[in-house]
Amino acid sequence: MSRPESEQVGGAGARVKQRRPIDWTTVRQRMERVRAALDDAAVATPEEKAAILKARARALAREPVEAQRPERSLDVIEFMIAYERYALESAYVREVHPLKDLTPLPGTPAFVAGIVNVRGRIVSVIDLKQFFDLPRRGLTDLNRVIILDNGQMEFGLLVDAVTAVQRLGLDDIQPALPTLTGVRTDYLHGVTAQRTIVLDAAKILADRQIICDR
Repeated sequence: MSRPESEQVGGAGARVKQRRPIDWTTVRQRMERVRAALDDAAVATPEEKAAILKARARALAREPVEAQRPERSLDVIEFMIAYERYALESAYVREVHPLKDLTPLPGTPAFVAGIVNVRGRIVSVIDLKQFFDLPRRGLTDLNRVIILDNGQMEFGLLVDAVTAVQRLGLDDIQPALPTLTGVRTDYLHGVTAQRTIVLDAAKILADRQIICDR
């Protein structure tokens, strides 16, 4: 009498072991992966393989950075006036110019500091401390003129010092602080958690009361 194929005898007293059933699904999946790998190796040249690996490496390195980058952001230039930190959207900043050869203009409003010559261009300069009615301080070598330009209007803003250029997430800019009063709130974009006052450069450039005939 023949023994069943599912039994295996190793001698007297040996245990009978059952054969494990074959998982044909797993076998087919492994064969498909091997076949795909062979197909890639047959088609791709060494140069193409190297290019694919480099592209994958760049994608892996880029993904974490893009995931951390705010979806909505604002590039700004930061500056100081009257010991407070302010910022303006850099898209409206034509350049930052050292304060040199400022020429006063008689008969103009008090907030007009004067004019400067920037490579042959005569640019009016607005003193933000005067315009916002903030405490005044004397001029130093750190004073800068931030020249704003929207394609139709151009003038400079006199500030105490330029401190940084950075990117702010729009979600991090909150409404005005209760301590902010006066004309500053008319040009306010918001305030950051670090208490940087973000001004709206577009509103400043469009305000007719800042414009004066020379």
